[in-house]
Amino acid sequence: MIDKLIEKIERLQNPTVVGLDTSFDYLPEDMRAGVKDAAGAAEAVVSFNKKIVDAVKDIVPAVKVQIAYYEMYGVEGMRAFAQTVRCAKEAGLIVMTDAKRNDIGATAECYAKAYLGETAVGEERFSAFDSDFLTVNGYLGSDGIKPFLSWMEKRDKGIFVLVKTSNKSSGELQDMKLENGKTVYEYMGSLVEGWGSGCIGKYGYSDVGAVVGATHPVQAAILRKEMPHTFFLIPGYGAPGGTADDLKVCFDQNGRGGIVNSSRGILCAYRQDKYKGMAFDEAARKACEDMKADLNRAIFD
Repeated sequence: MIDKLIEKIERLQNPTVVGLDTSFDYLPEDMRAGVKDAAGAAEAVVSFNKKIVDAVKDIVPAVKVQIAYYEMYGVEGMRAFAQTVRCAKEAGLIVMTDAKRNDIGATAECYAKAYLGETAVGEERFSAFDSDFLTVNGYLGSDGIKPFLSWMEKRDKGIFVLVKTSNKSSGELQDMKLENGKTVYEYMGSLVEGWGSGCIGKYGYSDVGAVVGATHPVQAAILRKEMPHTFFLIPGYGAPGGTADDLKVCFDQNGRGGIVNSSRGILCAYRQDKYKGMAFDEAARKACEDMKADLNRAIFD
């Protein structure tokens, strides 16, 4: 799967993933008007997402659907999540589910089946939320990763494991020094490299990727050097404070090695002064084009 992602990034010359972290509050006023319950909010979110997908499907390689923004609307929200995933796949986009699943043994196996694999009920086999990639929390160790690796191999999927996250307080744990002088995030990086060693594609990157935040460029530079076969999913660009120049260190000398997420900066672009007067989907497309130019300037400068 990582080869497909790399090839699509290079074909479009755009290492951008659009984060569909779609809160009902992000929708234009006319789409929110008259909505009084969770079912209406979920329906409006799907309509919004479909227009975003249609607007960007030919210029970006992937979308990342953050499940928390759907779970908060209950059952109707999860239906909206499933519809969004299906819509994006039908549009030809690579779909990442951002769920940060974290458990062990049989429970991890259930999560893996839900997002990467298949569930059997009698003679029927189905994929509940069929995604190409899933974010995973690896801080429970190998027991929490192995079930995902198994389904990845069977169905040509991938995962992104949390290594150095973009939030300000990540250092409370991840920057702690171990007895060998390495930090916790570096040690997690070494585990990720090991977990992915059996599924390295033709471009030298593994189907087991890492989440590395754009807001921590010093640490990202260390990880890029220590994780030569690991592809990075890079949150933190734009509204959270990370810049294109910050995240340049995440890429290799060929301009490969990462894909950069932007959520609010694209979904809410129509509220920014620079896109004033544009419809939300038109503004989203223009924001993607501007992000592409900004990233390529920094990565290939």
